[in-house]
Amino acid sequence: MLRKRRHITHGAAALVLLFFGHIILAAGSGEKASQSREDAHGIASRQLADLEEIVFVIQSQSNSFHVRRAEKQRADLLEQAHAQSEKPPVVLLLHNLSDNEGDWSILPMLPYLSRSFGKNSSWILFLEEETDVRMTRLVEVLAKFDKNKEWFLGKPLHDEESTIIHHYAFAENPSVFKYPDFSAAWALSIPLVVRLADKVREEPLKSDFTIDLKHEVSLYIWDNGNGPHLTAVPELCTETEDSPRADFCATTLSAKPPPCGEPVNEEDVFVAVKTCRKFHSERVPVIKKTWERDAIYLEYYSDHADPSIPTVNLGVPNTERGHCGKTFAILKRFLSGDVPQTEWLVIVDDDTLISLPRLRGLLSCYSPSESVCLGERYGYGLSQGGYSYITGGGGMVFSREAVVRLLNSGCKCYSNDAPDDMVLGMCLNALGIPATHSALFHQARPEDYARDFLAHQVPISFHKHWNIDPVAVFNKWLTGESKNSDKPNKNAKTEL
Repeated sequence: MLRKRRHITHGAAALVLLFFGHIILAAGSGEKASQSREDAHGIASRQLADLEEIVFVIQSQSNSFHVRRAEKQRADLLEQAHAQSEKPPVVLLLHNLSDNEGDWSILPMLPYLSRSFGKNSSWILFLEEETDVRMTRLVEVLAKFDKNKEWFLGKPLHDEESTIIHHYAFAENPSVFKYPDFSAAWALSIPLVVRLADKVREEPLKSDFTIDLKHEVSLYIWDNGNGPHLTAVPELCTETEDSPRADFCATTLSAKPPPCGEPVNEEDVFVAVKTCRKFHSERVPVIKKTWERDAIYLEYYSDHADPSIPTVNLGVPNTERGHCGKTFAILKRFLSGDVPQTEWLVIVDDDTLISLPRLRGLLSCYSPSESVCLGERYGYGLSQGGYSYITGGGGMVFSREAVVRLLNSGCKCYSNDAPDDMVLGMCLNALGIPATHSALFHQARPEDYARDFLAHQVPISFHKHWNIDPVAVFNKWLTGESKNSDKPNKNAKTEL
C-alpha cells in the first residue's frame, strides 16, 4: 500500500585578476629603470607563453544542465586568459571530445590528447565543473615545475583504512597511496601524457570496472611503482572562494551552488524501496527512524506482503543478488496508474541512507521533460566500448521521460537475478541516455571515503549498514547542513 506523509523541508562571479609583472620605477639612473622594465617584460612574456601551453579539460557531462555549467566555466577561463594574452589557451569540454561515452574515464582519451597537443603544449589541466581557477596564480604554480619531466600534480587524498571501493588496495597501509581530489583540479605534464598514451595504445586496460575514477587513474599512472607518484600542490585547493584560507590558492570551489530555483515539490518525487522478508525487521525500522518522514509518496517492495509496514509483493521472488526482475517491476508500476503520477522516481535499497530534502534541491537543476538518469556513475568495459551505469546502492533517480523511453524500448532483464543497475546501464546506453553523475551519492559508507573528500561535500546518500550505527550515520551526515561535527561547515559546497 502507498505510504503518504506530510513534512517540513529544509530549506561566478569571476575573481578580480591580480596582474603580474610589476614594473618597478625606482629612483635612480635611466639605465636601471630601463633594466627594470626589461626584466618585468621578460617575466610577463614567459608567463604568457606558459599560459598558452596549458590545455584545460573540463570534466563535463552531456546532460543539458551540466553542458550549460561547463560552457559558463569555459567562458570564464577564456575571459581571464584574454586579460593576460592575445593567444588564449585551449579549453576543452570532455563530453565533446569524441563519440565515446566512456571518455569520462580519462584513460581512453589520452591518445587523443597526446596526438593533438603533445608537440605544442606543456600541461594538461583537468578540472571539474565546480572548480574555479585563478589564472595568474595557476601559471605561477605550474612554472615551479620542469615541464620537460613527468609530473602528476594535485591535492592528495588517502584512505584511512582499506576499502571495498578501492578493491582493498594497500591493505597493510592504505594511507601510503595518494590520489588527487578532482574538485581541486589536477595536472599531467605533456611528457607523462605522451608516455601514458603510448601505453594505452599498446596495452589493453586491465580493469573491467571503473568505480572510483580518481583512485584508478592514479593506480594506472603509478604503475606498480614504475611511474610517478602524485606530487602535492598546496595551491590546488578545495577551499571556497570566499574563505580567508583561499588567498594563496590557484583553484577554489564556488561558495554557492548555481541558482537552479526552488527545490522540486515533495509531491513530484516517488520513492521505491527494494526489500525482502528477511530484512523487514532489521532494515526497514532504520528507514522509519530516519528518512521515511521526508517522503510523501513511498512504497516498500518485497517478496512478502506485510501489512504492518506495509510492503507490496510484486510477484517477483527474492534473489540473493541482482534484483533486476524486481527493479523492472517497479518501473512498470511507476507508469501503471497504481501509484500517484510524479515527475521523478527514486529507487533505493533497504540499507540506503538518503536525504530527500537535499535530493529535491539537486533535482531543481534538472528538467523532468528530459531523459535523466542520475546518481553515482560507474563504468563497465569503457575502454572497449562498454557502458556507464548508475550504481544502485547510492540511489538511482529517473525522470518520468527516462522511464517511458526505457520501457518503450523493450529492454528487459535476462534473468530476475541479473544486476539491475548494469542492465539498466546497457539499455540506457543503447538509447543514448547518459548516466549523469553526482559525487553526492555514495555506494558505500562514510568510512570508505577519504576524509578530505567528504569535508567539502553536503552528501545526499550513503549505503550499507555493515559495522556502523546507521541511525547515527544518518543524523551526522544527512540531516541539516552539518557533517563531521555538530556545527555547520561554512566551507562545504553543494556539488552538482
